Amino acid sequence: MMSSLSELAGLISVSWWSLWWDGLTENPTTRLISTLLAATILAVSLYAWVIKKPFTSVPPLPPPLPPGPPGLPLLGNLPFLPPDLHRYVTKLSEIYGPIMKLQLGGKVCIVISSTSLAKQALKDHDTIFANRDPTIAALVSTYGGIDLAWSPYGPEWRKLRRIIAQELMSKTSLDACHALRRQEIRKMVREVYAKVGSPINIGDQMFLTVFNVITRMSWGGSQHGEDGSRVGIEFRQMGDEFLDLWGAPNISDIFPVLARFDLQGVELKMKKLSSWFDRFFESLIDSRTKDHQDGGENEQEKGSKDFLEILLELTQQEDGNSSLTMNQVKCLLLDNFLGGTHTSSAIIEWIMAELLQHPKILRKACKELEEVVGNDNIVEEFHIPKLHYLTAILKETFRLHPPVPLLPRTPSTTLTISEYTIPKGSRIFFNFWAMQRDPNAWESPLKFQPERFLGDDVGKGDYQGNNFNFLPFGSGRRICPGIPLGEKMVLYVLATLLHSFEWKLPEGSRIDLTDKFGLVLNMQEPLIAIPTAKLSSPQHYY
Repeated sequence: MMSSLSELAGLISVSWWSLWWDGLTENPTTRLISTLLAATILAVSLYAWVIKKPFTSVPPLPPPLPPGPPGLPLLGNLPFLPPDLHRYVTKLSEIYGPIMKLQLGGKVCIVISSTSLAKQALKDHDTIFANRDPTIAALVSTYGGIDLAWSPYGPEWRKLRRIIAQELMSKTSLDACHALRRQEIRKMVREVYAKVGSPINIGDQMFLTVFNVITRMSWGGSQHGEDGSRVGIEFRQMGDEFLDLWGAPNISDIFPVLARFDLQGVELKMKKLSSWFDRFFESLIDSRTKDHQDGGENEQEKGSKDFLEILLELTQQEDGNSSLTMNQVKCLLLDNFLGGTHTSSAIIEWIMAELLQHPKILRKACKELEEVVGNDNIVEEFHIPKLHYLTAILKETFRLHPPVPLLPRTPSTTLTISEYTIPKGSRIFFNFWAMQRDPNAWESPLKFQPERFLGDDVGKGDYQGNNFNFLPFGSGRRICPGIPLGEKMVLYVLATLLHSFEWKLPEGSRIDLTDKFGLVLNMQEPLIAIPTAKLSSPQHYY
């Protein structure tokens, strides 16, 4: 077709040129006919060229960025961000939709509050979203981002993940640590029993208990008594500050050209804080190395290796697929401490607050414990799988108070989701806090109803990130590796607290369920409660 049009145009042009050359155009009528013929030839030629080459040199426009609130020049939406960021972006999503954009200085931030869009990103494009955008504070504190939390997805990250999964979180490893968990729980019972009738800061007490379990599993440490409490609280304060700096808005991150000035002092603060942890871990490593050189007395006394011992052995490996540097050892110890203590102690405090706020649910949980454990026994780990209602209480608390309300990720390449461009290197927040309160997914979503997790729908409370309406531990390749220990530890502590003691609020006080936004979602005000012993024999408290 195209060649025929071209040939026709060529023949016509030759004929017209002959007429003109032969002088026929001296006649006005002939000149008009010739002019019209020339215009026709031109139109036909242009049409043939357009059909053959339909603007192939002009690339199509990319999809737009998601919609979002207007901002100021240069600063974008930065001046308008409130402390309760999770609530703020949830309200904005009601205006701009389940995927929206915030401009934070030079950084594009995209918030996803829809389960279907989260599934597209975290399942269909899991590899692309398997990275995080480390802040300057994170890079400073992890030797350039070589830890499990911040390192980019790749061979080194997979190696660290495999070490955690096999050497710390496997069923074999957790079973081997059963005795030390039991010892720490019994010590917690004795400490609470000594304070019967007096107000207890639940968050501090729970942190110390979880801290002792984590440190004993990690490096054989444990803190008890008044000095132990002081050390545990110091670690909690240092850890809180550490996480705050990781997530704090920093001008140096938003405007990299200003990074060398450290205008807010975030980098300096983190250097001092990470130096404290570095010295602590160095002393542990030096002590363990000395013990090993002296004949391995520490290992013989315990009869098994703790996590530090295993990590130090990996530094001697020559195989790059399993060997570790000493800085990676310290990073894994730090990740294990921060990830295991703060989230677990926070969720136990939230559970106790919700139960004290809902006495009927508390009584139902205690009745289950009486039936499964009995009043003449103490809680053991083998009781935990039978405590279905208590497990439902834990899941309902995770739903309303997810440890990480806004999960941060960053795409490794530009892609399109829901007809919007998601730029490479942008900061993505998956709004789990909003998704787990979605009225389209949950009936009466703001009510505390553990019964919603009972019944035949097993996948409803799946921790593995397959139900995108319930993602307390995340989803995809970077899902939290500590799920096995976290669930086991929290339920064990909670069951023991409820079975061994009755709890009430101090006279005239009320529970404040307001949350405080951060990398870990904590209560705005600490929970203070008074324990009363309720077991039949005092021997159950020793």
